Amino acid sequence: MEKKIVRPQSGLERWARFTYRHRGLVILGWFLGFVALVALAMTAGAPFQSNFTLPGSESQRGLDLLEARFPQRAGDLSDLVFEAPAGFDDPAVKAQVTRLVDEIAKLPSIVAVESPYDRADYIGESGTIARGVVRWDVQAPDVPTANIDAYVAVVDAANTDGFRVETGGRVVQLSEQEAFGSEALGLLAAVVILFVAFGSVVAMGLPIAAALFGIGVGTALVALLANVMGFPDFTAQFAAMIGIGVGIDYSLLVVTRFREGLHRGNSVEDAAAIAVATAGRSVIFAGTVVAIAFLGLIAMGLPAIGYLGVGSAVIVLVAVLVSITLMPALLSVVGRRVDSLKVPFLHQTEGVDRGSIWYRWSRMIQRKPLPYAIGAAVLLVTLAAPVLSMRLGFTDAGNNPTSYHTRRAYDLLTEGFGPGFNGPLVAVVDSTEDAAGEVATKVAEAARALPNVASVDDPVSNPAGDTAIVTIYPRTSPQDEQTSQLVHTLRNVALPAAIDGTGAEVSVTGFNAVDIDIQDRITSRMPFLFVGVIGLSFLLLMAVFRSVLVALKAALMNLLSIGAAYGVIVAVFQWGWGAGILGVDKGPIEPFLPMMFFAILFGLSMDYEVFLISRIREIYAHSGDNGTAVAEGLAATARVISAAAAIMVAVFLAFVLGDNRVVKVVGIGLATAIFVDSTVVRLLLVPATMELLGKANWWMPAWLGRIMPEIHLEAPETGFEDAPSPAGGR
Repeated sequence: MEKKIVRPQSGLERWARFTYRHRGLVILGWFLGFVALVALAMTAGAPFQSNFTLPGSESQRGLDLLEARFPQRAGDLSDLVFEAPAGFDDPAVKAQVTRLVDEIAKLPSIVAVESPYDRADYIGESGTIARGVVRWDVQAPDVPTANIDAYVAVVDAANTDGFRVETGGRVVQLSEQEAFGSEALGLLAAVVILFVAFGSVVAMGLPIAAALFGIGVGTALVALLANVMGFPDFTAQFAAMIGIGVGIDYSLLVVTRFREGLHRGNSVEDAAAIAVATAGRSVIFAGTVVAIAFLGLIAMGLPAIGYLGVGSAVIVLVAVLVSITLMPALLSVVGRRVDSLKVPFLHQTEGVDRGSIWYRWSRMIQRKPLPYAIGAAVLLVTLAAPVLSMRLGFTDAGNNPTSYHTRRAYDLLTEGFGPGFNGPLVAVVDSTEDAAGEVATKVAEAARALPNVASVDDPVSNPAGDTAIVTIYPRTSPQDEQTSQLVHTLRNVALPAAIDGTGAEVSVTGFNAVDIDIQDRITSRMPFLFVGVIGLSFLLLMAVFRSVLVALKAALMNLLSIGAAYGVIVAVFQWGWGAGILGVDKGPIEPFLPMMFFAILFGLSMDYEVFLISRIREIYAHSGDNGTAVAEGLAATARVISAAAAIMVAVFLAFVLGDNRVVKVVGIGLATAIFVDSTVVRLLLVPATMELLGKANWWMPAWLGRIMPEIHLEAPETGFEDAPSPAGGR
């Protein structure tokens, strides 16, 4: 017989009951809001931006100066690399080169083309490889895609027997980048995993529908915010990835708790109220922590990344709202049909089942917690150890697949001239006394004297004579650490000495210098991100769980799982362990990846931590027995956490199927961290350490308890005591 709950109701529970009684109105409101937002975004939304600025950096100062005073040289460059076994003195070869150069010069967005015959040093020592330079009217992110495609098509058409031409540079590189995401494969994986976990088509479909709905609403809001915020152009793909993860996670938790309530004999209304009052609280808190982690990206001092963090936080908060408002309304409509269309051998009882493998697993660990705790900690530290040798830096086109134009041009240019010609540096001289050319000559001489400089072009001045540029070619490749050292030597030692007393200023720029400035900015700001997010999360966890040790353990364990991900990507992508299997070459780790990993992984790990510990805390509050609370909390949440984690692992591993190295790093790193967190941390380390600590888990000094705000995730009385127990339940 269905039982009713008679007791004081929390605000969330009152909301859940309102939703149950007005479910049609809630669903209609969300639907109309969705339609209105999408329509508004389509008409008033602003496009995302492709340009990336770095305010306050030397490289940005140089680019701004060129744009203002020397627009002919402010655009990006593309390499044209020719190979002709007959040599470039051959009349037929010369005719082919000239014809191609003339054709390229007529294309839109191109302001000039330098032919191999314009300068003697544009033909390599072998006489069979030569180079040219294509000058665009704007920087690479601003070149229209159609104009890039037209340019590449002309270059491809010029290849014949005995005459090969390749093109490289940032313009072509951006056009070859893959979409950042694998949403379709992720959704397919989610369908399969949720069907296995729930054994019901209806229960499987609800979290997926909610996640897709949340992504639609969140993306529309971000598009509207783009009118005042410069979101990077990959925001939509990134938001979809995050939206799938948190949207399914949060709705999955609510659906699971709803089914548990029904299986215990509660009415549909009471089951919905219990789900929102318990799981909904956990979702709100977890979502808040995830949003904080993303907003922490603002501290990096990179506008585009900060805006990306804001957009991601919006997606997360929308997912929270959907799970605690739309989801209970949908559950109220579905009611007991939530278990419809089920496969009997896949159907499992929700909640605490003392006959389940998860309960037995927890008890096995609790019998000998110390060996399990030590073993798990050793494994995590071992996986994280390679992070000590992590080298941050942007990889160059030499890491691209050989199917890319940029990779083939890189290899050919390296063979004919040296690797440094793939990443020239540009020294921009600013002279208010119209003597930029004279100062630039001193700059060129100082650069030629440095050991890691292969070549220096003669200075070129603007018509006014107040700005000049000097192009410097390193001996080492763009991603080589010695190239970074050369940039710092030029900026801090060689060039300041060369212009001393002239009253001029010099800025070293170029895409290579921009990358180095981004790297330096991220490295200097990373500690602020770590300390800020971890510190605030620690305080929130302490307030929620009324425990110093639980909050401290959560922060440390999340760092261990993130550290394991860092260690694995260093071993694979920097050291080259198994890199051949993935089809990538060794190289540094892109500087923005550790910070992005931290924001994503700290948030998702905190989701799992909150889901597990809040259930343990809820049971402990009723039983007062720490061991029982740990075992039953793990039994009640392990399946939902494992399902959510399996979905994310499948989504991220799908990234490895692409060709782009950075996308592969993202896939391996995120999949590793989620897998480690949901297995080694949640299923081993948490139960072992909580058993070792016993009641100390819930210790908080009296003075601290008085000043900390109280935030309860558990409903004080859920009515479980009077409900029928499931098989083997308490």
